[in-house]
Amino acid sequence: MSTLSYTRREFLKAVSAGAASLVLPGCTATSGRFFGKKAADRPNIILIMVDDMGYSDIGCYGGEINTPNLDRLAVGGLRFTQFYNTARCCPTRASLMTGLYPHQAGVGHMMSDRGLDGYRGDLNNRCVTIAEVLKQAGYATYMSGKWHVTRQVGHWSGNQNLTSKHNWPCQRGYDRFYGTIHGAGSFFDPITLTRNNTPIEPETDSYYYTDAISDNTVKYISAHKTDRPFFCYVAYTAPHWPLHALPEDIAKYKGRYDKGWDALRAERLKRMVKMGLVDSKWKLSARDRRVLPWEQAANKVWQVRRMEVYAAQIDSVDQGVGRIVSALKKTSRFDNTLILFLADNGGCAEEIGGRWGGLHIPRKTRDGRPVRAGNNPSVMPGPEETYQSYGVPWANASNTPFRLYKHWVHEGGIATPLIVHWPRRIKVRGELRHQPGHLIDIMATCIDVAGTKYSSSYNGHEIVPLEGKSLVPAFADKPIKREAIYWEHEGNRAIRVGRWKLVAKGKKGPWELYDLDADRTETDNLAAVHPDRVKQMAAMWQRWAERANVLPWPWK
Repeated sequence: MSTLSYTRREFLKAVSAGAASLVLPGCTATSGRFFGKKAADRPNIILIMVDDMGYSDIGCYGGEINTPNLDRLAVGGLRFTQFYNTARCCPTRASLMTGLYPHQAGVGHMMSDRGLDGYRGDLNNRCVTIAEVLKQAGYATYMSGKWHVTRQVGHWSGNQNLTSKHNWPCQRGYDRFYGTIHGAGSFFDPITLTRNNTPIEPETDSYYYTDAISDNTVKYISAHKTDRPFFCYVAYTAPHWPLHALPEDIAKYKGRYDKGWDALRAERLKRMVKMGLVDSKWKLSARDRRVLPWEQAANKVWQVRRMEVYAAQIDSVDQGVGRIVSALKKTSRFDNTLILFLADNGGCAEEIGGRWGGLHIPRKTRDGRPVRAGNNPSVMPGPEETYQSYGVPWANASNTPFRLYKHWVHEGGIATPLIVHWPRRIKVRGELRHQPGHLIDIMATCIDVAGTKYSSSYNGHEIVPLEGKSLVPAFADKPIKREAIYWEHEGNRAIRVGRWKLVAKGKKGPWELYDLDADRTETDNLAAVHPDRVKQMAAMWQRWAERANVLPWPWK
């Protein structure tokens, strides 16, 4: 049986029975640099990122959500168990695109200018994007989906001081772009929808943004007729709030979550241990103190519906991934295409209030009905006229078995699935990779497999040296050599050195120390046991923060 023909059920059964890997007889990983001198030898690269998805949501990472296409990629490739993002949408995108820590690219927080180099809310001119580097190396470059690394959305906001397009995708290396400039919005009527540099409106009455992102990616692949390799960045907004999904997708999950969040966390943890993703000695993090046990929860019908719609959003993404894979196969490109799939942060615990507002929340639907924004249990989420989130209890389940959520840099905020698939060069199938990695490594990996070099200058500007390390050695299960990995977001701080992680909540929170080999769920704080290690790692974090434009703080 071909590895790629495994269904989700067969995959889960196989890894449950055989633990950490599923390898075809006679297959071994290749090592060393994978690129060749000829253009035809260089792989196409498709980088797929979802928005606000927890570590354990998809099938091949222990989830119950139906993701057969992602599961097949995992069976046919590799899954990284210790890959990290930056805990928030726009900093993650800045880091992913540039191979730098987000503050070095000018996006240390959100899309506002705080008057400090690390917090401008716009990509600066001291970084280059993956598209800019690969375009110089002869790649065609395409993007479909959410951009969210510029505050220049004046056409929609009405602010004439924010109308520059210098940091829009086509000005940062992309040949073609379809998607949104802003960070969130309705899935049926997304704000800041753009084709290349032209603002547009949804094309059909049945428009759904997730499908449009997938379908435009398929069009790029189908229309690519040259021998040039291509790089395609596919940035889904799903499953970021609002909870918008198609009725037929929601219906698939009717009744699936009737047992509630406590049972769901236990089910996922059991599968994750069997898959080898989670060590059985790690304790399941405690249920969030704001969340009641399921037996005591109010509004159960509404609570269940929230998770049903969230699952449907991820289901829709997986369907799109299937269409993208089919397009690669139809054009005979599947074998030599490197596909990377990950999430921009952990599950999002934000509860949308009735007074929320902003560019991303429409007042009316396209046909004139008022949009009811806010997590009101009398309103069932899913349709265009609603605007809700799945909130704390389900985010807690999405991030099984880890602590906390998006915003924080404990594991629940920064741990992401990473699926890597490349049949021509990665010959093992279904294996896990435990080497720690970070978004900064994606640029370095793309450069490595494309056989090109990182720019020391671009358009007359000196470029900050690359921070990331290529993941190519890990494809062959070799170590990735680095000093440390660092984080900062909204004052939340962390550093990881080998098995040790030092982490703190907010600027004033005390440092916590964890041995992630023994306790990746961060339940046993060892700071008092190893004060010298705390002091040493805190000093390393401080030096990095000063070097990487994290400090000075933008908040008093």
